[in-house]
Amino acid sequence: MSDLPKCRLEQCKAFMHTGIDFAGPLYVTPYRKRGIRSVKAYICLFICLVTKAVHIELASNLTSACFIDAFKRFLSRRGPCNFVYSDNGTNFVSAKAYFKELHDVLQSDDYYKSFSDELAKRRITWKMNPPTASHFGGIWEANIKSTKTLLFRVIGKQILTFQEMETVLTQVEALLNSRPLYALSSDPSEPLALTPSHFLTTSPLEFLPAADLSDERPDLLSRFSLMDSLVQSYWKRFKTEYLHNLQQREKWNTPSNPIKIGTVVILSVDNAPPLQWPLGIITNVYPNSQDGVVRVAEVKTKTGTYKRPVIRLCPLPTQ
Repeated sequence: MSDLPKCRLEQCKAFMHTGIDFAGPLYVTPYRKRGIRSVKAYICLFICLVTKAVHIELASNLTSACFIDAFKRFLSRRGPCNFVYSDNGTNFVSAKAYFKELHDVLQSDDYYKSFSDELAKRRITWKMNPPTASHFGGIWEANIKSTKTLLFRVIGKQILTFQEMETVLTQVEALLNSRPLYALSSDPSEPLALTPSHFLTTSPLEFLPAADLSDERPDLLSRFSLMDSLVQSYWKRFKTEYLHNLQQREKWNTPSNPIKIGTVVILSVDNAPPLQWPLGIITNVYPNSQDGVVRVAEVKTKTGTYKRPVIRLCPLPTQ
């Protein structure tokens, strides 16, 4: 495996280096009415290669025109980007040709004087991976997996309207952008974690306004409550898998890095509401008297100090 590309380590504005990929299909209806047939729709995912922030657009098909519309919406909300990375899909190839043709037209003599300075600032460089080399875009493939796999499991056979699906995907985007990346502050009174949303809104996302519907039957919910239920189910699965990735260990006969005093951790709480990542700092550890392995620790949070087993504590990376 080679080193990380240079663009992954540059200090720049969010989405200046953007990876793009599609996932799907999902089945939606234009609107709710008897006899309306479902149609295919696709997820268009944009990810910042530096901050890991995610932007999701819902596309009605895989044509170049539909992708260009999604790309325009992305630029209108997130601002200009300098470099775009993607695989070698045919819709991306033709879209690249479209933007090149548009750039050539605007660089003609008629438009050169008025647009040359602006184009010099906003010219987008498009880089494509080699054909059949999906592992070259591991960062967006991993986020496509998190988005697509869990979303398909949560939605199941539910057929949502295009507007309902767009609402669910926007909330899923907020959940992905709330995940902790690494420790931002180890203050014992209130530890903080850096999240992708810090780079987008300068503050962490804290909550999605909705009632707890975890104990309700999906077939008895209204359409409005059904979308909240789908988002909450997605949150529960995403949180479990993300915390599991933070706790990856070697085989049982290989000692792993023990939790130490001062480590910032995420507490694994079963019923935490969406966008809530309970953070704490280790204030004391209790090694086993026989083998010296730490299996219990004392963690201080902003609500108090608790004694928890190590398997319920997930240290943030880069500590």
